Amino acid sequence: MKALGLLGQVDLPAQIAAVPRARSCVRGLLDGTDHPQTDAALLLVTELVTNSVRYSDSGRCPAGRITIVVAEHDGTLHIDVIDGGSWTSRPTVCPEVRLDDDGGRGLWLLQEVATDWGWYETAAGRAVWFRLAGK
Repeated sequence: MKALGLLGQVDLPAQIAAVPRARSCVRGLLDGTDHPQTDAALLLVTELVTNSVRYSDSGRCPAGRITIVVAEHDGTLHIDVIDGGSWTSRPTVCPEVRLDDDGGRGLWLLQEVATDWGWYETAAGRAVWFRLAGK
C-alpha cells in the first residue's frame, strides 16, 4: 500500500488574522494537484482554523500555534488541523444548525462536505482531520 504523499505543512499563530493566511497557504499547496475538491478543502480549512482560534487552548494563549498538514493518496486529500486542544470542550457537531446563526456550522459543514472526518488527541494537543475524495 502506498503511503500518504505529504504536500506540505503550515505553522501559523492562533489568531483570527491567520485564517485567510491558512487558506492562502493551503491553496498554494493544492495548486499543483488539480484536485476537484480544492474549494471544499479551503472552506473546511477556514472553518477548522477559525474553530482552533476561537475554542482551543492555542487561541487562548498569546503564543499559541496551529499547524495544518496536507497530504494526498490516490486522489484523496487528507488534511489535519492541529492545535493545543481544550480541557473544556471536544469537537461536537451542533444538533440544530440554523443558517442565520452567527456560528455553530463549522463541524456541521465538515460532516456534510468531507468524505470522512474525525479527531484525536496528541501529545501537543488535538488534531481534527478530514478527507476529500477526488470525484
